[in-house]
Amino acid sequence: MGKTSTTLLLFSCVLFSLCASSFAQTCRSYTGFSNNKVYSSCQDLPVLNSFLHWTYDQSTSKVDIAYRVTGTTSAKWISWALNPTGQGMVGAQALVAFQNTSGVMHAYTSPVPGYTISTLTEGSLSFAVSNLSATFVNGNEMSIFATLTLSSSMTTTVNQVWQEGPLSGNSPISHVTTAGSSNMISTNTLNFLDATATTPSAVIIPRLRKKNIHGVLNAVSWGILMPMGAMIARYLKTFKSADPAWFYLHVACQTSAYVVGVSGFATGIKLGSDSPGIKYGTHRNIGIVLFCMGTLQLFALLLRPKKDHKYRLYWNIYHHCVGYATIILSIVNVFEGFDILKPDDKWKKIYIGILIFLGVNAALLEAFTWFIVIKRKNTSSEKYPSHGNGLNGANGYGARTENGV
Repeated sequence: MGKTSTTLLLFSCVLFSLCASSFAQTCRSYTGFSNNKVYSSCQDLPVLNSFLHWTYDQSTSKVDIAYRVTGTTSAKWISWALNPTGQGMVGAQALVAFQNTSGVMHAYTSPVPGYTISTLTEGSLSFAVSNLSATFVNGNEMSIFATLTLSSSMTTTVNQVWQEGPLSGNSPISHVTTAGSSNMISTNTLNFLDATATTPSAVIIPRLRKKNIHGVLNAVSWGILMPMGAMIARYLKTFKSADPAWFYLHVACQTSAYVVGVSGFATGIKLGSDSPGIKYGTHRNIGIVLFCMGTLQLFALLLRPKKDHKYRLYWNIYHHCVGYATIILSIVNVFEGFDILKPDDKWKKIYIGILIFLGVNAALLEAFTWFIVIKRKNTSSEKYPSHGNGLNGANGYGARTENGV
C-alpha cells in the first residue's frame, strides 16, 4: 500500500513538473517542421497555442511564413492573417487550413470583408500568395506554410490576426465570440525586420501564466490528491497494522490538497476580478462549491466525535457523502478547466491516464479489502459461533472484540 501511495505522489509531481515546464517552451526550440524548413525569426503568439515562424527577404519584399498551432484537432480549422487596413478581423487577408472529411489537408486564401461572414470563403487576397500548403501531424499540431509578397503600400510592420474554430463537414464555422476569450484578443502588431510585437502580449502573457498556474494547482490538488486521500482512508484502514498511520496519511494528503486547492481557488478569484466584464459559468460555480465543501470537511475533522459516540455514525455518513461528492465535482471541474484553458491534448491525456491508474488500483484494492473483511468475518464466526450470524456488527466487528474486551 505504501508503494502505491508513493507511485501516485510521483505521478502528481510528474504532472506538475511537465505542465510547469511546458509554460517555458518557445518557438525557438522547435525543429519539427515536416518540410525541414528553417526560419530566421519566430514569435510565440500570446493566445490559442500559436506560433509564427518567418524569413523576410528585403530585396524582394517576400516573406516565407509558417503558422503553427498545437493542441488542436482534425475537427478544427486554423487561420492566420495580415490586416493592411485595421487591427481586427474586418479587412483581414487570411490563410486558412483544415483537414477535410477525406482526411486531406486543405489550405486556401480568404479575404474577410466584415463580421457578417459566417464562413471563411475562398478568394484572392490584396497581396500575392504562393507555395501555400498545410500539414497536420501527431494528431494535435496543424501548420500553414506560404510565401507572401508584400505590396508596395505595405510596410514591414503589419497587423496580424490568428484564429481557430470548429468545422461543419468541410466548412469552417464561427469561432468563439465570448468577450475576453482568447479568440477575441488574438491580434497584435508584428515587425518582420526585428521580430518585435508592439502590442498586448506584454499584458496577455502574464495573464496566461496565471491561468496556467491556476490550472496546474487545481488539477494536482482537487483532481489528484483528493482522490488519493480518499483511497488511503478507504483501503489502508482495513489493515490493523496500518492503524492509526492510515488516519494521519489521510489527513496529511487531504490537508495538502486543500491548501494547494485554496491557492488555486485564490488565483481563480484574482483572474475573475481582473476581468469584471467576463461572465463565468459552470467552472467558476463548481469551483466555489468545491471550496465550500472542502472547508466544511476541514471543520468536520475538528468536530469529529469519538468512535463510541452516539453521533459518530451520522458524522461518518456526512463525511463520506461530502467527500465523495467533492471528488466527483473536482474531476468534472478539471475537465471544465481543460475546455477553457485549451492546453495541448497531451495534458488531458496524461490526466485521463492518471484517473485510469487510480481507478484500476481502486478496483483491485476494493476486491482485496472485501476479501480480507469476509475472511476476517468468517474467522470471527468460527471463533465465536454465537456471534457469527452477523449480529455482532458490520464486517465481523461489533460489541465484542476477538480478545473478549
